[in-house]
Amino acid sequence: MAEAPKAEEIIHPPTDQLQGLEYCIDSNPSWGEAIALGFQHYILSLGTAVMIPAFLVPLMGGTSGDKVRVVQTLLFVQGINTYLQTLFGTRLPAVVGGSWAFMVPIISIIHDPSIAAIGDDHMIILGYSQLWAICSRFFSPVGMVPVIALAGFGLFDRGFPVVGRCVEFGIPMLILFVMFSQYLKQFQAKQLPILERFALLLTIAVIWAYAHLLTASGAYKHHPEQTQMHCRTDRADLISAAPWIKIPYPLQWGAPTFEAGHAFGMMAAVLVSLVESTGAYKAAARLASATPPPAHVLSRGIGWQGIGILLSGLFGTATGSTVSIENVGLLGSTRVGSRRVIQISAGFMIFFSILGKFGALFASIPFPIFAAVYCVLFGLVASVGLSFLQFTNMNSMRNLFIVGVSFFLGLSIPEYFREYTAGALHGPSHTKAEWFNDFLNTIFFSSPTVALMVALFLDNTLEVKDSAKDRGMPWWAKFRTFKGDSRNEEFYTLPFNLDRFFPPS
Repeated sequence: MAEAPKAEEIIHPPTDQLQGLEYCIDSNPSWGEAIALGFQHYILSLGTAVMIPAFLVPLMGGTSGDKVRVVQTLLFVQGINTYLQTLFGTRLPAVVGGSWAFMVPIISIIHDPSIAAIGDDHMIILGYSQLWAICSRFFSPVGMVPVIALAGFGLFDRGFPVVGRCVEFGIPMLILFVMFSQYLKQFQAKQLPILERFALLLTIAVIWAYAHLLTASGAYKHHPEQTQMHCRTDRADLISAAPWIKIPYPLQWGAPTFEAGHAFGMMAAVLVSLVESTGAYKAAARLASATPPPAHVLSRGIGWQGIGILLSGLFGTATGSTVSIENVGLLGSTRVGSRRVIQISAGFMIFFSILGKFGALFASIPFPIFAAVYCVLFGLVASVGLSFLQFTNMNSMRNLFIVGVSFFLGLSIPEYFREYTAGALHGPSHTKAEWFNDFLNTIFFSSPTVALMVALFLDNTLEVKDSAKDRGMPWWAKFRTFKGDSRNEEFYTLPFNLDRFFPPS
Protein backbone atom coordinates (compact mmCIF):
# COMPACT_ATOMS: atom_id res chain seq x y z
CA MET A 1 0.00 0.00 0.00
CA ALA A 2 1.31 3.43 -0.94
CA GLU A 3 2.25 5.79 1.85
CA ALA A 4 -0.40 8.39 2.69
CA PRO A 5 0.54 11.98 1.77
CA LYS A 6 1.62 14.23 4.57
CA ALA A 7 -0.72 17.01 5.72
CA GLU A 8 1.56 19.74 4.38
CA GLU A 9 1.31 18.28 0.86
CA ILE A 10 -2.36 19.25 0.66
CA ILE A 11 -2.19 22.59 -1.11
CA HIS A 12 -5.90 23.29 -1.60
CA PRO A 13 -7.45 23.62 1.88
CA PRO A 14 -11.26 24.09 2.06
CA THR A 15 -12.39 27.72 2.03
CA ASP A 16 -15.68 29.11 3.32
CA GLN A 17 -15.76 31.85 0.66
CA LEU A 18 -14.87 31.43 -3.00
CA GLN A 19 -11.69 33.28 -3.90
CA GLY A 20 -10.76 35.00 -7.16
CA LEU A 21 -13.83 37.23 -7.56
CA GLU A 22 -13.30 40.82 -8.60
CA TYR A 23 -16.33 42.12 -6.70
CA CYS A 24 -18.16 40.32 -3.90
CA ILE A 25 -21.73 40.74 -2.70
CA ASP A 26 -21.28 44.11 -0.97
CA SER A 27 -18.53 45.65 -3.12
CA ASN A 28 -19.45 47.54 -6.26
CA PRO A 29 -17.85 48.32 -9.62
CA SER A 30 -18.02 51.87 -10.96
CA TRP A 31 -21.49 53.08 -11.90
CA GLY A 32 -20.78 52.84 -15.63
CA GLU A 33 -19.50 49.28 -15.35
CA ALA A 34 -22.34 48.32 -13.00
CA ILE A 35 -24.97 49.62 -15.44
CA ALA A 36 -23.40 47.70 -18.33
CA LEU A 37 -23.23 44.53 -16.22
CA GLY A 38 -26.84 45.02 -15.11
CA PHE A 39 -27.91 45.34 -18.75
CA GLN A 40 -26.01 42.11 -19.48
CA HIS A 41 -27.96 40.26 -16.77
CA TYR A 42 -31.19 41.68 -18.23
CA ILE A 43 -30.31 40.38 -21.71
CA LEU A 44 -29.54 36.93 -20.29
CA SER A 45 -32.84 36.81 -18.40
CA LEU A 46 -34.75 37.32 -21.68
CA GLY A 47 -34.17 33.71 -22.73
CA THR A 48 -36.49 32.14 -20.18
CA ALA A 49 -38.78 35.19 -20.10
CA VAL A 50 -39.54 34.66 -23.80
CA MET A 51 -39.37 30.87 -24.01
CA ILE A 52 -42.08 30.25 -21.41
CA PRO A 53 -44.75 32.50 -23.01
CA ALA A 54 -43.70 31.29 -26.49
CA PHE A 55 -44.54 27.76 -25.33
CA LEU A 56 -47.68 28.45 -23.27
CA VAL A 57 -49.54 31.25 -25.07
CA PRO A 58 -50.19 29.25 -28.28
CA LEU A 59 -51.60 26.42 -26.13
CA MET A 60 -54.05 28.96 -24.72
CA GLY A 61 -55.07 30.00 -28.23
CA GLY A 62 -53.35 33.37 -27.84
CA THR A 63 -52.08 35.63 -30.62
CA SER A 64 -48.66 37.21 -31.12
CA GLY A 65 -50.02 40.27 -29.33
CA ASP A 66 -50.99 38.13 -26.34
CA LYS A 67 -47.51 36.59 -26.30
CA VAL A 68 -45.92 40.02 -26.23
CA ARG A 69 -48.14 41.11 -23.33
CA VAL A 70 -47.25 37.99 -21.34
CA VAL A 71 -43.53 38.53 -22.01
CA GLN A 72 -43.83 42.16 -20.90
CA THR A 73 -45.79 41.18 -17.80
CA LEU A 74 -43.33 38.44 -16.88
CA LEU A 75 -40.38 40.81 -17.20
CA PHE A 76 -42.18 43.51 -15.20
CA VAL A 77 -42.97 41.16 -12.32
CA GLN A 78 -39.51 39.62 -12.62
CA GLY A 79 -37.95 43.03 -12.09
CA ILE A 80 -40.11 43.72 -9.03
CA ASN A 81 -39.40 40.29 -7.52
CA THR A 82 -35.67 40.56 -8.14
CA TYR A 83 -35.47 43.96 -6.47
CA LEU A 84 -37.52 42.83 -3.47
CA GLN A 85 -35.41 39.68 -3.09
CA THR A 86 -32.11 41.56 -3.18
CA LEU A 87 -33.39 44.23 -0.79
CA PHE A 88 -35.50 42.34 1.76
CA GLY A 89 -35.15 38.62 0.97
CA THR A 90 -31.90 36.70 1.04
CA ARG A 91 -30.13 39.88 -0.18
CA LEU A 92 -28.07 37.66 -2.50
CA PRO A 93 -27.36 38.80 -6.09
CA ALA A 94 -29.97 36.50 -7.61
CA VAL A 95 -32.43 37.23 -10.42
CA VAL A 96 -35.92 35.87 -9.67
CA GLY A 97 -37.43 34.91 -13.01
CA GLY A 98 -40.04 32.65 -14.55
CA SER A 99 -40.13 28.99 -13.55
CA TRP A 100 -40.45 25.89 -15.74
CA ALA A 101 -41.55 23.94 -12.65
CA PHE A 102 -45.13 25.18 -13.15
CA MET A 103 -45.50 23.76 -16.66
CA VAL A 104 -47.29 20.51 -15.72
CA PRO A 105 -50.06 22.07 -13.57
CA ILE A 106 -50.41 25.08 -15.90
CA ILE A 107 -50.88 22.86 -18.96
CA SER A 108 -53.45 20.90 -16.95
CA ILE A 109 -55.23 24.17 -16.17
CA ILE A 110 -55.10 25.22 -19.85
CA HIS A 111 -56.86 22.00 -20.81
CA ASP A 112 -59.56 22.58 -18.21
CA PRO A 113 -62.08 25.03 -19.72
CA SER A 114 -63.58 25.87 -16.33
CA ILE A 115 -60.38 27.46 -15.01
CA ALA A 116 -59.06 30.92 -15.88
CA ALA A 117 -56.10 31.31 -13.50
CA ILE A 118 -54.80 30.10 -10.18
CA GLY A 119 -52.56 31.79 -7.64
CA ASP A 120 -50.70 29.91 -4.92
CA ASP A 121 -49.31 31.36 -1.71
CA HIS A 122 -48.01 28.18 -0.06
CA MET A 123 -44.42 29.35 -0.45
CA ILE A 124 -45.19 32.41 1.67
CA ILE A 125 -46.33 30.07 4.45
CA LEU A 126 -43.31 27.80 4.06
CA GLY A 127 -41.00 30.81 4.24
CA TYR A 128 -42.36 33.05 6.97
CA SER A 129 -43.50 30.19 9.21
CA GLN A 130 -39.84 29.03 9.35
CA LEU A 131 -40.97 25.55 8.21
CA TRP A 132 -38.26 25.48 5.57
CA ALA A 133 -35.71 26.57 8.18
CA ILE A 134 -36.70 23.56 10.26
CA CYS A 135 -36.36 21.30 7.23
CA SER A 136 -32.94 22.77 6.49
CA ARG A 137 -31.67 21.36 9.81
CA PHE A 138 -31.52 17.99 8.06
CA PHE A 139 -29.29 19.34 5.28
CA SER A 140 -25.56 18.66 5.16
CA PRO A 141 -22.84 19.36 2.57
CA VAL A 142 -23.15 15.74 1.37
CA GLY A 143 -26.90 16.10 0.90
CA MET A 144 -26.74 19.53 -0.75
CA VAL A 145 -24.09 18.69 -3.36
CA PRO A 146 -26.51 16.79 -5.66
CA VAL A 147 -29.22 19.44 -5.20
CA ILE A 148 -27.01 22.40 -6.17
CA ALA A 149 -25.20 20.50 -8.92
CA LEU A 150 -28.41 19.21 -10.51
CA ALA A 151 -29.88 22.72 -10.46
CA GLY A 152 -27.39 23.15 -13.32
CA PHE A 153 -26.89 19.64 -14.75
CA GLY A 154 -30.64 18.96 -14.64
CA LEU A 155 -31.21 21.61 -17.31
CA PHE A 156 -29.12 19.78 -19.94
CA ASP A 157 -32.11 19.54 -22.29
CA ARG A 158 -32.12 23.35 -22.61
CA GLY A 159 -28.46 23.41 -23.63
CA PHE A 160 -27.03 21.69 -26.70
CA PRO A 161 -30.32 20.11 -27.86
CA VAL A 162 -31.52 23.69 -28.48
CA VAL A 163 -28.16 24.77 -29.92
CA GLY A 164 -28.48 21.88 -32.37
CA ARG A 165 -31.59 23.41 -33.90
CA CYS A 166 -29.37 26.06 -35.53
CA VAL A 167 -25.80 24.77 -35.43
CA GLU A 168 -24.67 27.32 -38.01
CA PHE A 169 -24.72 30.07 -35.37
CA GLY A 170 -25.34 28.09 -32.16
CA ILE A 171 -21.91 26.42 -32.17
CA PRO A 172 -20.04 29.64 -33.13
CA MET A 173 -21.83 31.34 -30.23
CA LEU A 174 -20.67 28.62 -27.82
CA ILE A 175 -17.07 28.74 -29.06
CA LEU A 176 -16.90 32.54 -29.10
CA PHE A 177 -18.35 32.88 -25.60
CA VAL A 178 -15.79 30.42 -24.19
CA MET A 179 -12.98 32.19 -26.06
CA PHE A 180 -13.95 35.66 -24.80
CA SER A 181 -14.77 34.71 -21.21
CA GLN A 182 -11.85 32.32 -20.62
CA TYR A 183 -9.01 32.35 -23.13
CA LEU A 184 -8.99 36.10 -23.83
CA LYS A 185 -9.95 37.28 -20.35
CA GLN A 186 -6.56 38.93 -19.81
CA PHE A 187 -7.27 41.44 -22.58
CA GLN A 188 -7.82 44.85 -20.97
CA ALA A 189 -8.98 48.27 -22.08
CA LYS A 190 -8.35 51.07 -19.59
CA GLN A 191 -7.46 48.46 -16.94
CA LEU A 192 -10.82 46.73 -17.43
CA PRO A 193 -10.92 43.06 -18.56
CA ILE A 194 -13.53 43.95 -21.13
CA LEU A 195 -13.73 40.60 -22.95
CA GLU A 196 -14.19 38.62 -19.73
CA ARG A 197 -16.57 41.09 -18.11
CA PHE A 198 -18.81 41.64 -21.14
CA ALA A 199 -18.34 38.39 -23.04
CA LEU A 200 -22.10 37.80 -23.13
CA LEU A 201 -23.00 41.17 -24.63
CA LEU A 202 -20.19 41.13 -27.16
CA THR A 203 -20.76 37.59 -28.40
CA ILE A 204 -24.54 37.99 -28.59
CA ALA A 205 -24.09 41.18 -30.64
CA VAL A 206 -21.70 39.45 -33.07
CA ILE A 207 -23.68 36.21 -33.47
CA TRP A 208 -27.07 37.96 -33.59
CA ALA A 209 -25.75 40.10 -36.47
CA TYR A 210 -24.44 36.94 -38.15
CA ALA A 211 -27.82 35.22 -37.70
CA HIS A 212 -29.56 38.24 -39.20
CA LEU A 213 -27.16 38.13 -42.15
CA LEU A 214 -28.05 34.46 -42.70
CA THR A 215 -31.76 35.35 -42.61
CA ALA A 216 -31.42 38.31 -44.97
CA SER A 217 -29.34 36.33 -47.46
CA GLY A 218 -32.05 33.68 -47.77
CA ALA A 219 -30.05 30.89 -46.12
CA TYR A 220 -33.23 29.44 -44.59
CA LYS A 221 -35.50 30.05 -47.57
CA HIS A 222 -35.96 26.37 -48.46
CA HIS A 223 -35.62 24.92 -44.97
CA PRO A 224 -38.53 23.27 -43.09
CA GLU A 225 -40.91 25.61 -41.27
CA GLN A 226 -39.70 24.41 -37.86
CA THR A 227 -36.09 25.29 -38.72
CA GLN A 228 -37.13 28.73 -39.95
CA MET A 229 -39.07 29.33 -36.75
CA HIS A 230 -36.01 28.55 -34.61
CA CYS A 231 -33.30 30.16 -36.73
CA ARG A 232 -34.69 33.16 -38.59
CA THR A 233 -34.37 36.50 -36.81
CA ASP A 234 -37.61 37.85 -38.32
CA ARG A 235 -40.01 35.14 -37.15
CA ALA A 236 -40.54 36.06 -33.50
CA ASP A 237 -43.41 38.48 -34.37
CA LEU A 238 -42.64 40.31 -31.14
CA ILE A 239 -41.60 43.72 -32.45
CA SER A 240 -44.58 44.24 -34.77
CA ALA A 241 -47.05 43.08 -32.12
CA ALA A 242 -45.54 45.07 -29.24
CA PRO A 243 -47.05 48.42 -28.20
CA TRP A 244 -44.74 51.40 -27.79
CA ILE A 245 -45.71 51.86 -24.14
CA LYS A 246 -47.70 49.49 -21.95
CA ILE A 247 -47.70 49.26 -18.17
CA PRO A 248 -48.74 45.82 -16.86
CA TYR A 249 -51.27 45.94 -14.04
CA PRO A 250 -52.93 43.45 -11.66
CA LEU A 251 -55.91 41.43 -12.94
CA GLN A 252 -55.28 42.63 -16.51
CA TRP A 253 -56.55 39.27 -17.81
CA GLY A 254 -59.62 39.30 -15.58
CA ALA A 255 -60.37 38.07 -12.08
CA PRO A 256 -58.65 34.80 -11.12
CA THR A 257 -60.67 31.74 -10.22
CA PHE A 258 -59.85 28.84 -7.91
CA GLU A 259 -60.28 25.07 -8.18
CA ALA A 260 -59.03 22.86 -5.36
CA GLY A 261 -57.91 19.99 -7.58
CA HIS A 262 -55.49 22.12 -9.59
CA ALA A 263 -54.17 23.71 -6.40
CA PHE A 264 -52.41 20.43 -5.54
CA GLY A 265 -50.46 20.61 -8.79
CA MET A 266 -49.53 24.21 -8.04
CA MET A 267 -48.43 23.19 -4.54
CA ALA A 268 -46.10 20.62 -6.10
CA ALA A 269 -44.71 23.29 -8.43
CA VAL A 270 -44.14 25.59 -5.45
CA LEU A 271 -42.26 22.81 -3.66
CA VAL A 272 -40.10 22.20 -6.74
CA SER A 273 -39.45 25.93 -7.09
CA LEU A 274 -38.51 26.08 -3.41
CA VAL A 275 -35.99 23.24 -3.72
CA GLU A 276 -34.45 24.60 -6.92
CA SER A 277 -34.21 28.09 -5.44
CA THR A 278 -32.56 26.74 -2.29
CA GLY A 279 -29.82 25.20 -4.41
CA ALA A 280 -29.53 28.37 -6.49
CA TYR A 281 -29.27 30.60 -3.40
CA LYS A 282 -26.41 28.52 -2.04
CA ALA A 283 -24.65 28.66 -5.41
CA ALA A 284 -25.22 32.43 -5.64
CA ALA A 285 -23.79 32.91 -2.14
CA ARG A 286 -20.63 31.07 -3.13
CA LEU A 287 -20.26 32.97 -6.43
CA ALA A 288 -20.75 36.25 -4.55
CA SER A 289 -18.00 35.26 -2.09
CA ALA A 290 -20.50 35.20 0.78
CA THR A 291 -20.97 32.56 3.46
CA PRO A 292 -23.78 30.00 2.99
CA PRO A 293 -27.12 31.67 3.86
CA PRO A 294 -28.32 30.71 7.37
CA ALA A 295 -31.70 29.02 7.79
CA HIS A 296 -33.34 32.30 8.87
CA VAL A 297 -32.11 34.11 5.74
CA LEU A 298 -33.14 31.21 3.51
CA SER A 299 -36.65 31.27 4.99
CA ARG A 300 -36.83 35.03 4.54
CA GLY A 301 -35.92 34.62 0.88
CA ILE A 302 -38.43 31.82 0.35
CA GLY A 303 -41.13 33.97 1.97
CA TRP A 304 -40.44 36.85 -0.43
CA GLN A 305 -40.36 34.42 -3.31
CA GLY A 306 -43.82 33.29 -2.25
CA ILE A 307 -44.96 36.91 -2.43
CA GLY A 308 -43.41 36.95 -5.90
CA ILE A 309 -45.51 33.96 -6.96
CA LEU A 310 -48.59 35.75 -5.62
CA LEU A 311 -47.68 38.79 -7.73
CA SER A 312 -47.19 36.50 -10.74
CA GLY A 313 -50.74 35.24 -10.28
CA LEU A 314 -52.20 38.71 -9.81
CA PHE A 315 -50.47 40.16 -12.89
CA GLY A 316 -50.94 37.04 -15.00
CA THR A 317 -47.42 35.96 -16.00
CA ALA A 318 -48.63 32.45 -16.95
CA THR A 319 -46.09 30.88 -14.56
CA GLY A 320 -44.59 31.15 -11.09
CA SER A 321 -41.14 32.37 -10.11
CA THR A 322 -37.82 30.84 -9.17
CA VAL A 323 -34.17 31.88 -9.06
CA SER A 324 -32.62 32.14 -12.53
CA ILE A 325 -29.82 29.55 -12.76
CA GLU A 326 -28.26 31.18 -15.83
CA ASN A 327 -27.91 34.53 -14.06
CA VAL A 328 -26.29 32.81 -11.08
CA GLY A 329 -23.80 31.28 -13.50
CA LEU A 330 -23.08 34.69 -15.01
CA LEU A 331 -21.85 35.88 -11.60
CA GLY A 332 -19.04 33.36 -11.88
CA SER A 333 -18.33 33.98 -15.56
CA THR A 334 -17.87 37.74 -15.00
CA ARG A 335 -16.36 37.29 -11.52
CA VAL A 336 -18.72 40.03 -10.32
CA GLY A 337 -21.05 39.00 -7.49
CA SER A 338 -22.21 42.52 -6.65
CA ARG A 339 -25.75 42.95 -5.33
CA ARG A 340 -25.99 46.41 -6.90
CA VAL A 341 -25.49 44.98 -10.40
CA ILE A 342 -28.51 42.68 -10.00
CA GLN A 343 -30.62 45.53 -8.63
CA ILE A 344 -29.72 47.58 -11.71
CA SER A 345 -30.72 44.65 -13.93
CA ALA A 346 -34.11 44.64 -12.16
CA GLY A 347 -34.50 48.28 -13.20
CA PHE A 348 -33.81 47.35 -16.84
CA MET A 349 -36.44 44.59 -16.66
CA ILE A 350 -39.09 47.01 -15.47
CA PHE A 351 -38.04 49.80 -17.87
CA PHE A 352 -38.01 47.69 -21.02
CA SER A 353 -41.19 45.84 -20.08
CA ILE A 354 -42.97 49.19 -20.20
CA LEU A 355 -41.27 50.38 -23.42
CA GLY A 356 -42.66 47.50 -25.44
CA LYS A 357 -40.99 48.03 -28.84
CA PHE A 358 -37.49 48.33 -27.41
CA GLY A 359 -37.95 45.34 -25.10
CA ALA A 360 -39.36 43.27 -27.97
CA LEU A 361 -36.27 44.06 -30.06
CA PHE A 362 -33.97 42.42 -27.51
CA ALA A 363 -36.48 39.64 -26.85
CA SER A 364 -36.34 38.62 -30.52
CA ILE A 365 -32.84 37.12 -30.12
CA PRO A 366 -33.09 33.50 -31.39
CA PHE A 367 -33.27 30.87 -28.64
CA PRO A 368 -30.21 28.85 -29.81
CA ILE A 369 -28.02 31.88 -28.99
CA PHE A 370 -29.18 31.75 -25.37
CA ALA A 371 -28.86 27.96 -25.30
CA ALA A 372 -25.19 28.19 -26.30
CA VAL A 373 -24.53 30.40 -23.27
CA TYR A 374 -26.56 28.05 -21.06
CA CYS A 375 -24.13 25.23 -21.94
CA VAL A 376 -21.45 27.18 -20.08
CA LEU A 377 -23.43 28.86 -17.29
CA PHE A 378 -25.49 25.83 -16.22
CA GLY A 379 -22.28 23.81 -16.07
CA LEU A 380 -20.63 26.51 -13.97
CA VAL A 381 -23.46 26.43 -11.40
CA ALA A 382 -23.25 22.63 -11.30
CA SER A 383 -19.53 22.80 -10.56
CA VAL A 384 -20.23 25.18 -7.67
CA GLY A 385 -22.40 22.42 -6.21
CA LEU A 386 -19.55 19.96 -6.61
CA SER A 387 -17.24 22.36 -4.77
CA PHE A 388 -19.11 21.61 -1.53
CA LEU A 389 -17.52 18.16 -1.58
CA GLN A 390 -14.34 19.81 -0.23
CA PHE A 391 -16.01 19.98 3.19
CA THR A 392 -16.79 16.24 3.25
CA ASN A 393 -14.76 13.03 3.39
CA MET A 394 -15.00 11.56 -0.10
CA ASN A 395 -12.86 8.61 0.99
CA SER A 396 -15.95 7.43 2.88
CA MET A 397 -17.89 4.66 1.12
CA ARG A 398 -21.04 6.01 2.79
CA ASN A 399 -20.61 9.42 1.20
CA LEU A 400 -19.67 7.96 -2.18
CA PHE A 401 -22.85 5.88 -2.11
CA ILE A 402 -25.11 8.80 -1.16
CA VAL A 403 -23.66 11.25 -3.69
CA GLY A 404 -23.55 8.73 -6.53
CA VAL A 405 -27.07 7.34 -6.05
CA SER A 406 -28.55 10.83 -5.56
CA PHE A 407 -26.91 12.08 -8.75
CA PHE A 408 -27.93 9.10 -10.83
CA LEU A 409 -31.55 8.97 -9.69
CA GLY A 410 -31.79 12.77 -9.86
CA LEU A 411 -30.98 12.54 -13.57
CA SER A 412 -32.55 9.18 -14.41
CA ILE A 413 -36.02 9.49 -12.86
CA PRO A 414 -36.89 12.88 -14.47
CA GLU A 415 -35.55 11.59 -17.79
CA TYR A 416 -37.94 8.62 -17.54
CA PHE A 417 -40.84 10.99 -16.83
CA ARG A 418 -39.86 13.19 -19.81
CA GLU A 419 -39.53 10.27 -22.24
CA TYR A 420 -42.79 8.70 -21.06
CA THR A 421 -44.65 11.99 -21.43
CA ALA A 422 -43.23 12.60 -24.91
CA GLY A 423 -44.41 9.18 -26.06
CA ALA A 424 -47.75 8.85 -24.28
CA LEU A 425 -48.67 12.58 -24.21
CA HIS A 426 -49.31 12.26 -20.47
CA GLY A 427 -47.14 11.59 -17.44
CA PRO A 428 -46.48 8.16 -15.88
CA SER A 429 -49.02 9.06 -13.20
CA HIS A 430 -52.28 8.85 -15.17
CA THR A 431 -55.14 8.09 -12.80
CA LYS A 432 -58.65 9.51 -12.72
CA ALA A 433 -57.52 11.91 -10.01
CA GLU A 434 -56.01 14.75 -12.04
CA TRP A 435 -54.77 16.56 -8.94
CA PHE A 436 -52.76 13.46 -7.93
CA ASN A 437 -51.31 13.17 -11.45
CA ASP A 438 -50.26 16.81 -11.52
CA PHE A 439 -48.67 16.54 -8.09
CA LEU A 440 -46.54 13.45 -8.82
CA ASN A 441 -45.64 14.37 -12.39
CA THR A 442 -44.52 17.85 -11.33
CA ILE A 443 -42.36 16.57 -8.45
CA PHE A 444 -40.59 13.89 -10.48
CA PHE A 445 -39.92 16.11 -13.48
CA SER A 446 -37.42 18.06 -11.35
CA SER A 447 -33.86 16.73 -10.99
CA PRO A 448 -32.93 18.82 -7.91
CA THR A 449 -36.16 17.78 -6.13
CA VAL A 450 -35.61 14.07 -6.77
CA ALA A 451 -31.97 14.43 -5.71
CA LEU A 452 -32.98 16.21 -2.50
CA MET A 453 -35.49 13.51 -1.56
CA VAL A 454 -32.98 10.70 -2.17
CA ALA A 455 -30.02 12.47 -0.56
CA LEU A 456 -32.00 13.69 2.44
CA PHE A 457 -33.35 10.22 3.16
CA LEU A 458 -30.02 8.41 2.76
CA ASP A 459 -27.96 11.06 4.56
CA ASN A 460 -30.24 11.05 7.61
CA THR A 461 -30.78 7.28 7.88
CA LEU A 462 -27.49 5.69 6.81
CA GLU A 463 -24.80 5.37 9.54
CA VAL A 464 -25.74 8.78 10.94
CA LYS A 465 -24.37 8.30 14.47
CA ASP A 466 -20.67 8.18 13.65
CA SER A 467 -20.59 10.13 10.38
CA ALA A 468 -20.96 13.78 11.42
CA LYS A 469 -17.37 14.66 10.54
CA ASP A 470 -17.48 12.76 7.24
CA ARG A 471 -20.70 14.57 6.31
CA GLY A 472 -19.05 17.96 6.88
CA MET A 473 -21.30 18.86 9.80
CA PRO A 474 -18.64 20.58 11.97
CA TRP A 475 -18.11 23.11 9.15
CA TRP A 476 -21.82 23.31 8.23
CA ALA A 477 -23.09 23.82 11.81
CA LYS A 478 -21.78 27.36 12.21
CA PHE A 479 -23.84 28.55 9.21
CA ARG A 480 -27.14 27.15 10.50
CA THR A 481 -27.88 30.22 12.60
CA PHE A 482 -27.48 33.91 11.84
CA LYS A 483 -25.19 34.48 14.83
CA GLY A 484 -23.18 31.34 14.17
CA ASP A 485 -20.68 33.31 12.07
CA SER A 486 -19.83 37.00 12.42
CA ARG A 487 -19.70 37.47 8.63
CA ASN A 488 -23.43 36.80 8.28
CA GLU A 489 -24.20 40.26 9.61
CA GLU A 490 -22.13 41.85 6.84
CA PHE A 491 -23.81 39.88 4.07
CA TYR A 492 -27.41 39.35 5.17
CA THR A 493 -28.47 42.18 7.52
CA LEU A 494 -31.64 43.93 6.33
CA PRO A 495 -31.41 47.58 5.19
CA PHE A 496 -32.93 50.57 7.01
CA ASN A 497 -32.18 48.90 10.36
CA LEU A 498 -35.18 46.59 9.83
CA ASP A 499 -33.55 43.82 11.87
CA ARG A 500 -34.88 45.64 14.93
CA PHE A 501 -38.38 44.59 13.91
CA PHE A 502 -37.47 41.24 12.32
CA PRO A 503 -34.65 39.93 14.52
CA PRO A 504 -32.68 37.03 13.00
CA SER A 505 -32.84 33.70 14.76
